[in-house]
Amino acid sequence: MKKLQRKSRRLAESTVFFQIVNHGVSPELIESYLECCQEYFALPLEVKLQWKRNEGNARGFFNDELTQQKRDWKEALDVGVPGSRDWSVADDSPESKCLDGWNQLPSEDILPNFRRTVSKYFEELSVLADRIAVIMAKGLGQDENSPIIQELRKNHSSYLRSNYYPLCNGKRDDGSTPLGISPHRDAGFLTILLQDADCHSLQVLKNDNWMTIHPVGKFSFTINTGDMAEVWSNGRYKAPLHRVLSNETKIRYSTPFFYNPSYETRVKPLKDAEADGAPIFNDVLWGYFRAVRFAGDLTDLGVEIQVSHFLKGNEDCAHQRKQEVFAKEADFKVPFNVRKYSPLLLQR
Repeated sequence: MKKLQRKSRRLAESTVFFQIVNHGVSPELIESYLECCQEYFALPLEVKLQWKRNEGNARGFFNDELTQQKRDWKEALDVGVPGSRDWSVADDSPESKCLDGWNQLPSEDILPNFRRTVSKYFEELSVLADRIAVIMAKGLGQDENSPIIQELRKNHSSYLRSNYYPLCNGKRDDGSTPLGISPHRDAGFLTILLQDADCHSLQVLKNDNWMTIHPVGKFSFTINTGDMAEVWSNGRYKAPLHRVLSNETKIRYSTPFFYNPSYETRVKPLKDAEADGAPIFNDVLWGYFRAVRFAGDLTDLGVEIQVSHFLKGNEDCAHQRKQEVFAKEADFKVPFNVRKYSPLLLQR
């Protein structure tokens, strides 16, 4: 186990992705989930648009997301842990809602078994993510009692995204080829990605070169750490910059699971991670960071929020001031509304 902890730490510190097999999630469940994704995206667009996410609900179908102010070439569905933590409760009931909104899943008469399969897959990945997070913590001399692990377990705000990348034969107005997703870093703690076995379009930036990540097996998972892990580890675990290419000849499916702390969590550098120096980050309120990142997915807010905005010595950055206002005004059990908070988000 210690060898595994050391190896995972080296990988997470190297700004690359790593892959796992023999992870405990059954091939049968993975196959069933992939079939559900394919059936969902095969539905007519006008049917999917009835579940479209909007400025008052971050969950549902979308085909117009912005990454770094550029539109992605994809369709997607976001499904998150219900506010009630109970998948049997109606999606739009008050107890199922949270800061991210509420799920918009197709009914049984449209896609039989969709809810049951997706919720089971979600819960299986939640367990796997917890195991990986514990290994990451132990790699930094912590254990299961580490505050961040307890926050993740207590009331995590994770969500599962299903991506569909259609064929791309067009160009942008400037003549460039659209990307499936523009270069970005994941906002949360860690990501578990199921890649397409036939179309390999995920790339990570390493030594100033884009490197394609080929899955090692059909049922392997690709893992990367996110911004919150970088803050928590005081910069020792890196959130890698990555992108997704579009493709002229092959469609592609991928399904990332974003393991995130509770909205109320203030992510702060781990004291033991400061052994080589003082903390380099100020506290980051995850609910604020997540809300602003989502707002930037919908509309161009200028520069996308990054953990660099929370570096020590950068206290004049508006985000550090605005997150304190948000902490006082927001109810994390009520869906975040982009329009309502636009005056705050647009402040400089």
